[in-house]
Amino acid sequence: PGTCPTLLAPLLRQLRRNDSQRWLTLIAPPSNLTQSWLREAGLNRERILLLHPRGEQSALQLAEEALKLGRSHTVVSWFHPLERAARQTLENAAREGAAQSLNISLG
Repeated sequence: PGTCPTLLAPLLRQLRRNDSQRWLTLIAPPSNLTQSWLREAGLNRERILLLHPRGEQSALQLAEEALKLGRSHTVVSWFHPLERAARQTLENAAREGAAQSLNISLG
């Protein structure tokens, strides 16, 4: 987890360049990935969303919804472990929204 921001910044910069019309969405990122971290990492915050589940909604449900809507080119999530059923849910939602789903496992 301590090296995650260092390794993640170049990946997010590359993903951000791939599609300027849709969002790069981060679902429930680790607490050290803040808006100020994104700015310091040289990421343009204009097309990056940081989303956190609210109320009864789970991070998986939020990621699924973000993928299905098709307004994000890539939805990045942090599930550990990512069970087979959850992976299938995200794959189906990504297909429906013509998006990419990227899960980072910090375990």
